[in-house]
Parts: sequence; structure tokens; C-alpha cells
Amino acid sequence: MRLGALLLAICLASGGVSVAAPAPAQRLRGVVVSQERLASEAGAGVLREGGSAVDAAVATAFALAVVHPAAGNLGGGGFLLSRPTAGKASFIDFRETAPVAAHPRMWLKPDGTYDEARHHDSLASVGVPGTVAGLREAWKREGHLPWARLLKPAIQLAREGFVLTQNQAASLAEQLPAFARHAPTLAQFSRKGSPLRAGDRLVQRDLARTLTRLSKDWMDFYNGETARLMVRDMKANGGLIAAGDLRGYKPVMREPLRGAYHGFELLAAPPPSSGGQVLIEALNILEGYDFKGAGAGSPTAIHLASEALRRAFADRAQSLGDPGFNPDIPMARLLSKTYATELRATIRPDRASTSDPARFSWEADHPHTTHLSVLDREGNAVSLTYTLEESYGLKRIVPGAGFLLNNELGDFNAVPGLTDATGRIGTAPNLARPGQRPLSSMCPVILVKDGAVFMVSGSPGGRTIPATVLNTVLNAVDFGMDARAAVDAPRFHHQWLPNHIQVEASLPAVTQEALKALGHAIKEVPKQGCAQVILVHHGQAEGAADTKRWSDSGAAVE
Repeated sequence: MRLGALLLAICLASGGVSVAAPAPAQRLRGVVVSQERLASEAGAGVLREGGSAVDAAVATAFALAVVHPAAGNLGGGGFLLSRPTAGKASFIDFRETAPVAAHPRMWLKPDGTYDEARHHDSLASVGVPGTVAGLREAWKREGHLPWARLLKPAIQLAREGFVLTQNQAASLAEQLPAFARHAPTLAQFSRKGSPLRAGDRLVQRDLARTLTRLSKDWMDFYNGETARLMVRDMKANGGLIAAGDLRGYKPVMREPLRGAYHGFELLAAPPPSSGGQVLIEALNILEGYDFKGAGAGSPTAIHLASEALRRAFADRAQSLGDPGFNPDIPMARLLSKTYATELRATIRPDRASTSDPARFSWEADHPHTTHLSVLDREGNAVSLTYTLEESYGLKRIVPGAGFLLNNELGDFNAVPGLTDATGRIGTAPNLARPGQRPLSSMCPVILVKDGAVFMVSGSPGGRTIPATVLNTVLNAVDFGMDARAAVDAPRFHHQWLPNHIQVEASLPAVTQEALKALGHAIKEVPKQGCAQVILVHHGQAEGAADTKRWSDSGAAVE
């Protein structure tokens, strides 16, 4: 049997992925989808009071800082993509910045060897946090309700506490050895050093006091009591962030990247995120194939998408970084249909490409970002992704302030000029410099059809994020899945190097074997990402939280 016929037979035998029938049309209702039900409900409550999509996103994000400390945060940063029904789409970059004391060789020991602990596990790895300033900027532009109202649910959840689920308790217990290295953190997230259990109430009084100060004056985070507590901790323990770094932090308004795929307009994240570039470049390549005809979850579809991702990730490493320090990023070329045609010509439909380890490779992913999607009754949409970098960031709270610090400077390249097969990258665009924002893979995205929002999507997952979002887009656009099916379908990822396709264990074994027959190495993982998706069909908004990958995820309607 010829390989093409073999692949088709395997796809039919495996049954592919079921496609749900569209639900009946009804009035558009506001929807909030996030990784914690309590946070989604905080946002939906704001919508019920007439708040905008941005109001709901702000309230949800502050609530996540309380109920999802692994990634929800005050001490981190991220990106907010907004698409209002009236007016222009906007993108707020509130990524953390390197302090003034940062420099390209800051991760090297005096003998010139790489210091991994300093890069990822020290106060020197903390970037100047941008979350509070970014959320405030979004509210200032598109908020309707009073600022203090948006922080009210988070303050209540921190002051009165909330009952831990099995997931939350297990997550905290797993981090207990790391928390034990810092007494204030251990005290906040344990019961006198013993693990908290499902059903216990987590009360965070210092965090409640910080949130209360911010509800009255958001600048307290950058030039007030909260800032003073942060700088005191830095001075006492070898951190680099000074009072001037905090006072000087500002979010940046950027133009969203724009793409087109089968008649849908895409709005996506620009640098210093690479998510939009990878997503749009890969979709441009795939647009030249009969992807729908290949079939959802088929070996052909996964092969072609993986080859597209392979090429987009190679371009990511060559060219992307903070545009404030890399003004010559060739974005127009990377996102052009002509360039996609050139790349498509290098893909063999019957054989995997070979990645060259002498050119590019990547470090391991840190899947502990979080994402939320919002659509209000007027059709305004927000896609927001933010992070502490690793799970619980540095695993260290600011004493007296109750929020966790990021270790985001770990996203800077490690050793200038050294790119090797172990995963280190030394290319110049993403080296640490004062004020520079480290390269990210976050990929908040909004799809528009005929002038109205069709899809809001995003996910955590480190460098797997663009692939996870790509999976949801392909599932909705090419394969006609509803939100629930688009989120639940098995996922895959390729990032040039390591040279393998990462697949979820739920992908049928027969499909995995067909991919191996094409020359792909396969790495099976239990799960990939945690997508939070909203789809609109016939005036009905459907939110699908990724409960398969994090059972506390939830969608709430106004």
C-alpha cells in the first residue's frame, strides 16, 4: 500500500476527532473563561453590573493572583489584547523589564562558566513587575466600572480566604520543599510547615492589605508602601531591582500583529512575544494545503502543521527579541504570504525535515503561565496571558506584601554567542540589557469574521503556547469544531529543536506510528497547555475551559 493510502486508512480507522453540532442561536451573553472558576465568576459578576470586557479581564486577573498563585500574579507580567466593537484593536505589553543593573553577561561566573542558579533561582532573576501597571492601563482606556470595584473580589478572597480544591492543595504541597527555603513564603502557603489539604481555607492577609492599598492608589506598587517592601527585600538579599526601576516602569502600547486565514482576520501578539509571529507564519504556510481534507487529528494534518511550526520557530530564534532593542526585526517578511509560499515549497508531504542542531535549539518549557478570555454582551473581546515564568515564579513572596516574585529574566539568553545542542541560545536579540523585555512565547489571539469576533483563545505552556493556540484555531476554522471539542482534541507541538513532535498521550497509537513512518521522532506527554476558548456561532457565545488539563478551570456567564 502506498504511504498516502496508508495514512488515509489509518486516519479513518482511528476515527479522528468528533465534531459537535452547532448549538441553537440565542442572544449574545458575556462569557469569562479562566483557569480558576472563582476568578471567572469574579469577572462575570463585573459583566452583570454593566462592566466592559476589559473590566471583567482586570477583575479576573486580580482574582487569579489570589486563587491561582502558581501563575496568577501581581509580581509578574504579560500581554493584553483587546478588540472593541467600536474603535481600534489594542495590545498592551506589560512584560517585565530588566533592571538598570542588568547586562548581557550577568549569568556568567567570574571564570566565564554559566551560572544556572543565578539565572533562574535567585533574586537577580526577578524582572521589574508589570502586571499592576498593565491592568491599570487597560482599565484607563476601556474600563467602565470604578477601579476599586474591580479589585473587590480579589480582596475578599485574600482576606476571608477560599476553600482549596484537590488541585490547588496538591499544587501547593508539591512546592513545599521550595517554599521551605523562605520562611515568609512557607508561612503563607502551609500550616506551620505542614501541607494544606483539600477543604482547608487559604487566607492571605498580607496580600489582602496590598490589594486594598492598590484599590485606593495603584501607584503604591511602584512608588509607595508596596514598592518600599519590595526594594527592602532586594537590598537585603542580593536582588537587583531598585526604587528607580519601579518608578520608571511603564507598559507599552503596541500594534497587534495582523494576519488572515481562510477569510478570518487574526489579531495576535507582537514582539517581545513570539507567539503571534509563530502562529501567523505557521497558518500562512498551512493555508496552501487542503487542511480540512486531511482530517482532524490525522497523520497528514499533524505532519504538515509540525513542519510549519518547525520553520516558524527557526525564524523566531534568528530574528525575535524586544523591538525596543532590536529595531530591524523583519516582521513584514516573516508574516508575508510570499514568504510562506517559499517555506511551503521546502516541505515534503511524505517525509519529515531534518533540524540542524548547529543552528538552533531551545531550553525546556515552563508551562506555568495562565490565560483568560473574555467576551461581553456588546461583542468586545479581551485575550490576556500573564505569568510568573516558572510555577510560583521564584517561590518567594515579598515579606509583608504577600505576593510572589517572578523569575522572568530566566527567559533571556544565557551565554552571549553560545548556541549549542544542550538547549542554550546565545543569539544577540534576546540578551539581558537594562530596560529590555525578555522574549516570550505567550500568544493571546482574537479571530474576527465579517466584522464580529469569532474566537478568543490563548494558553499557558512555555514554548508550546503558539502550537496549542494553533491547534484550537485549526480545530475551529478548518474542522468546524465547537469550543468544547476544539479544547478537548489531542494536541501536538514542534519547535525546531529538540527535533521531535510532542504529542499528548490521548493521540491514538496508530496515528503516532504513522508519524514515525514519515520520519518523525515522537515524544509523548500527558498533556500540553491549558487553553481557554470562546467561540461565537449564530450570535451565541460558548466558553470552554480546559478542565481536562486543569479541573478547576471554569467558564462563567453574566
